Amino acid sequence: MTTSTDLDAIRALLDRSAEAWNNGDGAAYGACFTADATDVTFAGTVYHGGDEIGRAHQALFDSFLKGTRMWGETLDIRRYGNDTAVVVSAGDVGKKQPKKLGKLATYTVVHDTDGEWRIAAIQKTQRKPLMEAISFLFQPGTRPAAG
Repeated sequence: MTTSTDLDAIRALLDRSAEAWNNGDGAAYGACFTADATDVTFAGTVYHGGDEIGRAHQALFDSFLKGTRMWGETLDIRRYGNDTAVVVSAGDVGKKQPKKLGKLATYTVVHDTDGEWRIAAIQKTQRKPLMEAISFLFQPGTRPAAG
């Protein structure tokens, strides 16, 4: 059963992860993940566990991603039992707010051992609008019903 309390807690988790990113705080970002989490970046890098995710992101926040902000929009939250949800979001990262959110992310969030919601897995993908348009033009059956 989905309750507004659970949905609010899941949204708060995603807000905390964005806040940690915006503050360049790798430890706080990693704390949003389970100890055995998986983070698959849009570049294809795979990180395992909240500690590694936090450490790696701190190195990124101190270099390539210094001063960047995370913008996002939750597109869908679906619950699977009492302790698991899948969240699909659109988002982007940069120093300036993007005109369009160019990345999609799928999160699996779970009630962790302490009862808090945490990210167990995330897969990030860069949108390819031109490739989508070509697919939809030549194979209309590939167009999703929503979106």
